[in-house]
Amino acid sequence: MFCPFMSVATVEDALIDKVLAGERITREDALALYLLPLVELGELANRRRNLIKQDAFDGRGNDIVTYIIDRNINYTNVCNVYCKFCAFYRTEKDEDHYVLSHEQLDQKLDELSAIGGVQILLQGGHHPKLDIDWYLAMLSHIREKYPHINIHGFSPPEFNHFSEVFQMPLREVIAKFKEAGLGSIPGGGGEILVDRVRNRIAPLKCDSDHWLKVMEIAHELGLNSSATMMFGHVETLEDRIEHLDRLRVQQDATGGFTAFICWTFQPEHTKLRAEPVGSGEYLRMQALSRIYLDNIENLQSSWVTQGPKIGQVALKYGANDFGSVMMEENVVSSAGTSFRLAKEEIEFLIQDAGYEARRRNNWYQLLD
Repeated sequence: MFCPFMSVATVEDALIDKVLAGERITREDALALYLLPLVELGELANRRRNLIKQDAFDGRGNDIVTYIIDRNINYTNVCNVYCKFCAFYRTEKDEDHYVLSHEQLDQKLDELSAIGGVQILLQGGHHPKLDIDWYLAMLSHIREKYPHINIHGFSPPEFNHFSEVFQMPLREVIAKFKEAGLGSIPGGGGEILVDRVRNRIAPLKCDSDHWLKVMEIAHELGLNSSATMMFGHVETLEDRIEHLDRLRVQQDATGGFTAFICWTFQPEHTKLRAEPVGSGEYLRMQALSRIYLDNIENLQSSWVTQGPKIGQVALKYGANDFGSVMMEENVVSSAGTSFRLAKEEIEFLIQDAGYEARRRNNWYQLLD
């Protein structure tokens, strides 16, 4: 505990020492760290990254930045939750709504395999009419025809939707999906895990407890997942920190989060009116997330929303992973942000920042 008679400078020094020692910080600590100069906060995050990664990859974790070759596949754009921040969804009445056939999936997976891809991020809208047999057939088809591709699929809001539509307990749905071929679960739909915020931006999407429940069950069933945060809209700084705290508590309990990714709200073509925050705010929150989430080993740089250069800078603000080559992305690009990078460009950006670029799989095991 800090003495009430300590000077502000002394309190700040004590908090910095706490961070550098690798100790767990509190919510109050996070609020104080947020006020530090951006470069100073970034350096603290970089030091925490090095503490966490120093023993990885046979002791070379501080020298390596990883990336994955995968593809985002949105199997349908039909959705009935109408999130205000989403420009991707369609209703069944819209002429450009779709549901992918197995043949269309195969074409996308063949293209991914041709460039050495090892994973798909498989997500869709909340389609009100697709039944469980449709999903299980899709998973089985991919697993049997493309056994080298990990299916990283279906966000927690989707699983809550499935449970309602299929009239089936959540645990049973997730277990059946795993048996059919699901390999891991993305952290999509996390937005901000504060229900007051969720009720404003996505009132028909599952609440924060139900989002976390999917992750709890998945981890118990042996499925790893990622965790995310989409910020810079109607939330407060305290809301962001509560979000991080809920993830940290969940990770303490189940240990199934492999990585954390945060990004800023992209406003174009959406119904949500909010002044977008800049790259500086993104870097500040990523740095703070690295320090707060002391039990999640990997942090991805969000170059998809921030652009390649800020994605590169983020490697000095706590990130140890450059995300994905992502040969296809539809959701963020629908909101007006569209960055694309080939494998060679990602490797150059990593190496230019002073690290060795290495490919990985979903479980952060090195390939090559």
